[in-house]
Amino acid sequence: MLIRMGSLVDEQVETAIKALLEGNDELGQFVISREERVNELDLAIDGQCQRIFALTQPVAVDLRLLLAAMRMNSDFERIGDIAVNIAERVRALEDQEELIERVHALRMITTARTMLTEVINAFIHNDGMQARRIFDMEELVDELNRQTFYKLIDAMKSDPLLIEPGAHLMALLRHIERLADHATNIAENVIFVAEAKLMRHQSSGHPSSGH
Repeated sequence: MLIRMGSLVDEQVETAIKALLEGNDELGQFVISREERVNELDLAIDGQCQRIFALTQPVAVDLRLLLAAMRMNSDFERIGDIAVNIAERVRALEDQEELIERVHALRMITTARTMLTEVINAFIHNDGMQARRIFDMEELVDELNRQTFYKLIDAMKSDPLLIEPGAHLMALLRHIERLADHATNIAENVIFVAEAKLMRHQSSGHPSSGH
């Protein structure tokens, strides 16, 4: 069910970004209409984990998987919310392809999108090494976010007509940054399951490991 959840929110994000870049509000509304499926699966996974805890005595790797599953499920559900937030910006950013390109927002969006796909694959294959690659990608998203923010401010200063779409794009990029954060959280849990290591983010942005 967790793999199904990951696949569903991955598809939601992909469709929302496609709707955004194509200015396709109908596609964006399709994403919004499927939010209930994400919420239903979230509740089903949470309930299943609770039943297993209540009725069995999980130990070692089973316990790690259950703990990680509950945390990952929460991150997936929030990623589903982010897909809806992106879809809700489609109409406001229609015909703003030039602004998105001007501030170099596309690279940040596609990098965060790749992080989600990569971390789902890492989870499916129980691959801690693949999960670790997410941390470097998160640092790239953070740097791109800083660069794009200042380019967006300059664009809005230079043309008052860009203030409203610029504000919408700024809000959208906050959601993209959160998408990258949730993908990183999932990566930490993949490593916890695969290697029995707890990963903690430090202020420098670099994770440290400990048993």
